[in-house]
Amino acid sequence: MKDIEIARSVELDNINEIAKKLQITEEYIENYGKYKAKISNKILEKIGNNKDGKLILVTAVNPTPLGEGKTTISIGLTDGLSKIGKKVVLALREPSLGPVFGIKGGATGGGHAQVAPMEDINLHFTGDIHAITSANNLLSAIVDNHIYFGNELNFEKVVWKRCVDLNDRQLRKIECGLSEEKNIVPREDGFDITVASEIMAILCLAKDIKDLRKKIGNIIVGYNSKKKEITVRDLKAEGSLAVLLKDAIKPNLVQTLEHTPVLIHGGPFANIAHGCNSIIATKMALKLGDYVVTEAGFGADLGAEKFIDIKCRTANIKPSVVVCVATMKALKYHGGIPKEDIKKENLEALEKGIHNLLKHVDNIRSKFGLNVIVAINKYIDDTNKEIELLKNKLQEEGIELSLVEAWEKGGEGTKDLANKVVELCEKETNLQYAYNLEDKIITKIEKIAKKIYGAQGVEYSKKAKEQIEQIEQMGYGGLPICIAKTQYSFSDDPKNLECKEPFKIHVSEINLKSGAGFIVVLTGKIFTMPGLPKVPAAESIDIDENENIVGIF
Repeated sequence: MKDIEIARSVELDNINEIAKKLQITEEYIENYGKYKAKISNKILEKIGNNKDGKLILVTAVNPTPLGEGKTTISIGLTDGLSKIGKKVVLALREPSLGPVFGIKGGATGGGHAQVAPMEDINLHFTGDIHAITSANNLLSAIVDNHIYFGNELNFEKVVWKRCVDLNDRQLRKIECGLSEEKNIVPREDGFDITVASEIMAILCLAKDIKDLRKKIGNIIVGYNSKKKEITVRDLKAEGSLAVLLKDAIKPNLVQTLEHTPVLIHGGPFANIAHGCNSIIATKMALKLGDYVVTEAGFGADLGAEKFIDIKCRTANIKPSVVVCVATMKALKYHGGIPKEDIKKENLEALEKGIHNLLKHVDNIRSKFGLNVIVAINKYIDDTNKEIELLKNKLQEEGIELSLVEAWEKGGEGTKDLANKVVELCEKETNLQYAYNLEDKIITKIEKIAKKIYGAQGVEYSKKAKEQIEQIEQMGYGGLPICIAKTQYSFSDDPKNLECKEPFKIHVSEINLKSGAGFIVVLTGKIFTMPGLPKVPAAESIDIDENENIVGIF
């Protein structure tokens, strides 16, 4: 059966019944139909003194283009913990329409490890991402309107981009203001995908609506003729943007196919943004459950690093355990065989590719000081020889392993991982960051590149050097770093999968996100507006004669 068929075969509980499992009373629930609800942030006042649960971070090796099932493992682990009698909450990111209609075709797990209602979650859900898009583009309209009516703030350069929640490479660079009306000032502009918008990052890093409004006010939208920054607060626009986000800032409650509670909120990508769901949802989950499972986007070099160096710092939280997801196909992919052959048995490629997994595990254990377990997402094509080879190699390195069958068996196929995670949660951790905030910007970038990626060094474009100098002169040098990099490799080259030869990270541009409170470092040929693949998933998504959606998987 396809994922969508499996999801439809399960009778979901009314969302109010899911809320009862977490002792959430009616006054804090805002229903969006039978199976979705928003949870009022006012509940945090009531549960604020509850003891925090154990936080479990799910990350992965560098993935193949279709991903390695990190979300599937996160959902399966949550159901597995529930099956062994634990009070558990899952905290996930919202899917973006970009990859849903692009390459992935959906992002709500797979098989018997899914969150539901999967069609709603994958499409418009409760409108959060639309609200972020509207707030972002209202700001663009206000900026250009200000310039049209006399430019009192003396804009010389606009740095704020419009956004849309779709993959559309044609919008990376545009010219706007070409109507030739009086006072219209044509200029070069561009679009980001919504999940890379600073508004998205702010929503995910804000403590509450007041903090959200304050952070929006701090956004730099441009510079005047004296190179002085112009902020949203200067435009008196922070209030109207906050109004558009008043519902979006509330976490969404849904369920797994096994009726375990799930909070889904916020959705920044990890290759071009900071890759974590909202602090509000994570902290709410920690007060509601004894165990909280969450994930960070893409491989541990991106998602886990940003989760620790940005989110954990900001929220003052730390994981008790990190689960590193791997698949045989990903390891063989990093062992040098073409992607069309990764389902075939190849012990030589597997052995070569294990170095990718070992590097991620070493980073988690040695660089970040956290407990780690490897979860092998088992596929039907995996052979006994491959499984034994990997088990033996990890055993030699003293690495805990669990073979997971979440797709086929749901929580039942994840009970071994759940039991091992519970044991690891009782072990001490010594959380360390990859860099100190007081370090110079270049030092922070180089520490990530050398310690986490294994790079020989970093090369900077002339433009990037000038931007770093300007940011430090402006007084923002103490912010954390968010590196935008390919997800397919430790290097910034998506084709350099094995990373056998010494490599350098190439920094092309630096973007200050003063509202979100971090500095984005663009490397290699990364774009903040993705493009569609040659055959996008959109070609197979449709609606049938019974008005059922088909093609989302």
